Amino acid sequence: MAKKAVQEADEQQKLQTRYDRKMEKRRKQKEKEEKEEKAAKIIGRILGIAIVAALVIIVGTSVFSRVSAVKGTYIQVGDATISKLEYDYYYNSTVNSYITSYGSILPYMGLDTSADFDTQAYSDNLSWKDAFDQMATQQIMQNKALIADAEKNSYVYENEDSEYDSFLEGVKTAASEAGQSLSKYYKQAFGEYATPANTKDFVKESIVASAYYNKLLEDKAPTEDEIKAYYEENKIDYDKVDYKHYTFTADVSEDASEEEISKAMDEIKAKAEEMAKAREEGEDFEALCEEYNGTEAASEDDANAETAYPYNEEQGKYRTSMSTLLSDWLFDDARQEGDVTVLTDEDAHKCYVVEFDSRYFDEADNDSISSTIASQRVSDYVDEIAKEYENVDGKGHLKYLTVEESEESSDAATEETADPAAETQDEETEQ
Repeated sequence: MAKKAVQEADEQQKLQTRYDRKMEKRRKQKEKEEKEEKAAKIIGRILGIAIVAALVIIVGTSVFSRVSAVKGTYIQVGDATISKLEYDYYYNSTVNSYITSYGSILPYMGLDTSADFDTQAYSDNLSWKDAFDQMATQQIMQNKALIADAEKNSYVYENEDSEYDSFLEGVKTAASEAGQSLSKYYKQAFGEYATPANTKDFVKESIVASAYYNKLLEDKAPTEDEIKAYYEENKIDYDKVDYKHYTFTADVSEDASEEEISKAMDEIKAKAEEMAKAREEGEDFEALCEEYNGTEAASEDDANAETAYPYNEEQGKYRTSMSTLLSDWLFDDARQEGDVTVLTDEDAHKCYVVEFDSRYFDEADNDSISSTIASQRVSDYVDEIAKEYENVDGKGHLKYLTVEESEESSDAATEETADPAAETQDEETEQ
């Protein structure tokens, strides 16, 4: 600490070196990102909207006047006229929620959040800007349909005003944490013309749509018999297994020849078969692992979590949490307690001695099944009521409407459109 204080004092008296400037820039950037991340979480908890400040300006300088943006028709969705102000609100919310959800894998998806979305390919025919336009428009369709259906069924959300007040307080806190004025923060979060006053109706509409969506989930929840029937049809997705396995790894170098690899694999296969036979004859599995571990230990930095250590005793594992090599054998209906086998992964140069303990259903997963059934029912219902809003007139602003998109890209955009309540539910669950 003393050294740091001296350095800071020196920096006031001399020019910073290139390294000093670089480190100072990194420090300030880190502080900025931490503030913005904290701010994003505050808003996200309230309405499922996350703000990603690292984005380039999502909606560039508009040629529209403020009056046109606020009151004019930017696009038409069914009978609903959508101003640029409202569209920007949905677009920005959609983009930020998407980036928050997929942030860690965006580079692998080909999206650079610091570059213009319109110049980056989402599919053969669509840019990322087009894809986000499509997602935002579909979100508008869903929200408008939900609001209309809520009114049709005389639904009134009693906490609408209090939730909006909480939302606004959250935005104020987020702006303060980000070191920005409320006005600037609103423009960053919801579009260049956005203010607390002129976006209030959109936010409250989203609040009501989300609440009504949650009510539909409750109304369409399955009965116990329906949950049981669904489980019987999808056992493999919900059952868990307990098992033990030991990993033999062939000692081969990166430049090993096929002959050398084959010889090394034969050696570990022989050891694995020997160990499996001993286990079938009654020797203790863990004792055998300790015995063989003296000559065959897997690396602790193995990238595959399943094989990070030679011996693993696994409990409560779903089929999706393991490799196909393991799951195909463990989830075979013929499996019985005590079954032992040797599985070989030629590509990874490994052999596994695996013992099956049990397969069972955890009744705690009934909630997951119930949620899955209800979500699918509500999704189908929303798709049906949203048909009234399928006729979209982009007024020349929605390029995706004018290109021949592939079925794959269309389906992907539809799947990636968040349900009105989904983001909020996910974040509350994580907490």
